Amino acid sequence: MASATNRWRVGFFFGVNYIHTMQFPSRLIRGTLIQRYQRFLADVRVASGAIVTAHCTNTGSMMGCKAPGSAVYISRSNKEGRRLLYTWEMIRVDGGWVGINTLHPNRLVTEGIESGVIRELHGCESIRREVCTRQGTRLDLCLQGSNGSCFVEVKNVTLAIDGAAAFPDAVSERGLKHLKELIWLRRRGHRAAVVFVVQRSDCNSFRPADEIDQEYGRWLRRAVEAGVEALPYRTRVTPKQIILAERLPIKL
Repeated sequence: MASATNRWRVGFFFGVNYIHTMQFPSRLIRGTLIQRYQRFLADVRVASGAIVTAHCTNTGSMMGCKAPGSAVYISRSNKEGRRLLYTWEMIRVDGGWVGINTLHPNRLVTEGIESGVIRELHGCESIRREVCTRQGTRLDLCLQGSNGSCFVEVKNVTLAIDGAAAFPDAVSERGLKHLKELIWLRRRGHRAAVVFVVQRSDCNSFRPADEIDQEYGRWLRRAVEAGVEALPYRTRVTPKQIILAERLPIKL
């Protein structure tokens, strides 16, 4: 029987460098990080000298991406009734911008699949979001095609170690659960993939952060051996846009 990967219609674009751009809907506000605290909060001093509290969507440790005094950009919401009007979007690290908003990768991946930038997953007929696979387990995307389903989990990557993007930046029981679910689905004949969205442009490869979560690294290798596709994609983050560009080599 042909593998799920071979049966899936994949788009290839020879000789063309495809990218996908996500524009910020409004102008971002520059500031200086005072502190990140209680996981979900960050105090930022803006140009007027005022200190505002921004929502931090990133629940990881944000290792290397939370130094007080760093330049940051935040966005302002016009949504009525929102408790925190500001959201922390990015931070300046080693001369480049690192995107820390974990709400963007799912959109980037979905649109990247549709536009053909993520060539390995291009060619599906429909995309469903937040798909329940079993009771208590939910994955980010399910791609539907004439030859079956492809289940996709999306992970945001901000950590860099010696020039390599690395995941996770803290012990991730949730991430481990998702890997095991992808293996389970793959063994039942479905296509399965995990897309790592690297929200920084200063990394030239991707690897599991074994020194932080050895168990996650072990299961990522198991997942790849079982046929789960690991797809790390690098972005270029600027105060105006996030560009989903090229796939990085993975070192397991």
